[in-house]
Amino acid sequence: MDSYVCAACPRNCRALRGENGTGFCRMGADPVIARAAPHYDEEPIISGTRGSGAIFFSGCALRCRFCQNWPISHEGFGQRVDISRLRAICFELINQGVHNINLVNPTHFSEAILASLSEALPVPVVWNSGGYERVENLERFEGKIQVYLPDLKYISPNSARKYSAAQDYFDYAGPALKEMLRQTGPVVLDEEDVIVRGTIVRHLILPGCAEESMRVLDWIAENLPGAWVSLMAQYLPFGNVEGLDQLDRRLYPEEYEAVVDHLMALGLEDGFVQELSSSDEKYIPSFDLTGVDEEKISRN
Repeated sequence: MDSYVCAACPRNCRALRGENGTGFCRMGADPVIARAAPHYDEEPIISGTRGSGAIFFSGCALRCRFCQNWPISHEGFGQRVDISRLRAICFELINQGVHNINLVNPTHFSEAILASLSEALPVPVVWNSGGYERVENLERFEGKIQVYLPDLKYISPNSARKYSAAQDYFDYAGPALKEMLRQTGPVVLDEEDVIVRGTIVRHLILPGCAEESMRVLDWIAENLPGAWVSLMAQYLPFGNVEGLDQLDRRLYPEEYEAVVDHLMALGLEDGFVQELSSSDEKYIPSFDLTGVDEEKISRN
């Protein structure tokens, strides 16, 4: 697509996005995708029985030290595609029977995604992001996104700075999640118990950060009525966490149980709680250009 000056995410780089990128995300204007395939390890109401059509975009507006998708978020692995190819990928997934199109880490490719959604898709579209969003950008997607699946990683600016290089994370994530819920309203399921509309807020419990997790849950309970909560325990010490607080270990059972007990005490009953045993590498997809490379598709 044509070059443009980018202001999609809270970094507000005002960088020229053309064939190459000079902004924080290091991406050009055209989407870069590492994988596009039915995904069965999302929340049950997203994956359903036929899978969620997950499109994994490369690059990121955050630099989370513990990212499990490091090769694509930090190293930028993936294949560049144009808008027509992005839309074709959506229909290839739909033809495989997926319940929805799941845009994973899409924010920095907002312009291309908007263009690809100029005509509605016949299945719900899921915006699956780290929660670090500008309300002004989200407003452009009203009516085009049926399901929002954001993280709410931190309340504390100190944690956000140390772990994701974004001290202002909550300053943006808080208003952004409220905007997402305003657009979708409460969760609505279809006859197969798969989501067709609504907002589900994910929170990953980090080692040594149980109190931070409780503050996140407090804020959700007070500010997002009608949103579902997905409390995640699948943390593994990936990325660049050596020597970083306690992030070089897995969760202890007692800190996991303390956060789960707090969730229940708040009455956040709509949603999902991962078992502690969920910390397994099986949740990390293979980034091998499945569903992206047209030549590879034609040979299968």
